[in-house]
Amino acid sequence: MSYQKEYQSSIEDPAGFWGDKAKLIDWYKFPKNVLSTDEQGVERWFADGELNTSYLALDYHVENGRAKQLALIYDSPVTDSKQTYTYRELRDEVALCAGMLKQLGVDKGDRVIIYLPMIPEAAISMLACARLGAIHSVVFGGFAPPELAVRLDDSTPKVLLTASCGIEAKRIIEYKPLIDEAISLANHKPQNVVVLQREQSVASMDNEGDLDWAESLNQATSADCVPVLGTDLLYILYTSGTTGKPKGVVRENGGHAVAMKYSMKAIYDMEPGDVFWAASDVGWVVGHSYVVYAPLLYGCTTIMYEGKPVMTPDAGAFWRVIADYNVQAIFSAPTAFRAIKKEDPAGELAKLYDITCLKTIFAAGERLDPPTYEWLSETYKLPIIDHWWQTETGWAIASNLFGIERMPAKPGSSTMPVPGFNIDILDDEGNVLGPNEQGFIGIKLPLPPSCLTSIWGDTERYKESYLEQFPGYFATGDGGYFDEDGYLYIMGRVDDVINVAGHRLSTGEMEEIVGKHPMVAECAVIGRSDELKGQMPMGFVVIKNTSATSTDETNSEIVNELVQMVREEIGAVAAFKEALIVSRLPKTRSGKILRKTLRAMVDGTEHTVPSTIEDPAALDEIKALL
Repeated sequence: MSYQKEYQSSIEDPAGFWGDKAKLIDWYKFPKNVLSTDEQGVERWFADGELNTSYLALDYHVENGRAKQLALIYDSPVTDSKQTYTYRELRDEVALCAGMLKQLGVDKGDRVIIYLPMIPEAAISMLACARLGAIHSVVFGGFAPPELAVRLDDSTPKVLLTASCGIEAKRIIEYKPLIDEAISLANHKPQNVVVLQREQSVASMDNEGDLDWAESLNQATSADCVPVLGTDLLYILYTSGTTGKPKGVVRENGGHAVAMKYSMKAIYDMEPGDVFWAASDVGWVVGHSYVVYAPLLYGCTTIMYEGKPVMTPDAGAFWRVIADYNVQAIFSAPTAFRAIKKEDPAGELAKLYDITCLKTIFAAGERLDPPTYEWLSETYKLPIIDHWWQTETGWAIASNLFGIERMPAKPGSSTMPVPGFNIDILDDEGNVLGPNEQGFIGIKLPLPPSCLTSIWGDTERYKESYLEQFPGYFATGDGGYFDEDGYLYIMGRVDDVINVAGHRLSTGEMEEIVGKHPMVAECAVIGRSDELKGQMPMGFVVIKNTSATSTDETNSEIVNELVQMVREEIGAVAAFKEALIVSRLPKTRSGKILRKTLRAMVDGTEHTVPSTIEDPAALDEIKALL
């Protein structure tokens, strides 16, 4: 089927299209109500269907010929350890973990917070919750106590599952003191904290309700799958905010399972039995969707990697994993590829490994800038797929759909909307704009399956945040445009558009130009306040590792060249005159650049440094330069 035919079918008859895709999964009770509207006026998918996500991801495959196939590969360069699980072995581990939770009183609809590093028990815990019909909320391991306390109070979990520590390239993070502090700050106290002891750091178990994971598991008996409705919740995932209460994005079992299974072929062109690697943490939405759920729902082998794209031990780490496990597709954030590009600009380390198994490189999580796209394409001679999605949707909104029809790529574009996502570019008043006109990206309702249908405990906030700005649309918060061929370009969050003397300019476009300089590894452009012009662009630039020694003189030359490049491509109106050369950019652990924090620092306004920051020293360096 052609992309156009598939897409039009999804837009013209959403219920018929997704009802057909729902037949791809094994329901206990197939839904008669494919698309309905609830009492809050929100569209819901598969409301009267019954299923169990854990059954579909594990038991179904055990019963249908994949019992001995590898389901999960754990590779941990930071602990120098590896482990594999067949579908039968993983099913049995999950059933036992579910039994442990059941013994602690966890029932259908109860919440469980999972605060674990990238170890097999993270996936096992998620699937164990799904097995019981409990709702998991994964919190990135190492999150600061105040952030965890907010999530405890909002989700009111019965149990918290954790490990004694997380391990990074250069440090060990002890989890238990962070959890103890978070519980002391929170009004809601979980009944039990179950701790998996790791040999790198053993936690003290002093508090009432503290339990040892291994001991609790030894006392448990395996639990069966509990049928749930299509609209029953699978998980809550909090979007991290620097201020205010984070939003608990909710994901429903039915729509999630249908969309995940469909996406593995349609977008990623995978076949059951293939090895798929999403190099992400389970604390983020990519980890939920494409480390744990989608590959297993589809019958693939998935990889959990406890390490970095660089420093574990070097920038060849990704290629080593790909060669070791015969990976067909890798999916990671552009920031990971830029880190590799900075350390190994010529791609020499990849030549040490046989990566001929690799068919495709997928990037998402932030905008894939054309220079990084072109570097990946030229260096590794593979198709590079930039696809755009959000925590709120749980899967790609726009992509080159390799499993349906391969489109010619255009650097800077995430290609075309995925079936089910009816996208318009809107002006401030909600009018639909034409080709090459930048505006707000809106998704016409109903949203396709797997997208959020509310915010945990606060439907009104969901409506205010996403549905009220443009009636009839879901407001994505991103800006962009369609070109004359229908290709979608994402130019970043709408607050990344700056106003220079009345001219609305995209910092994303400036970053694209700056990133083309042969010496630039990565960059960020923000708008700083200016008394005369309102805002002025300012760049932060990381230079590639080369044999040439960086000096003030060479740095000054590079900055002058960058200023000239922006002037030539956008014009003097861009007023791009300032750039700082830094050794690294401040980012969250998921790889997002802290542009809002940078703007506040440059403007000298009050700001909170997010607890999700990966390397606080990056901000200290910039403070010293300002």
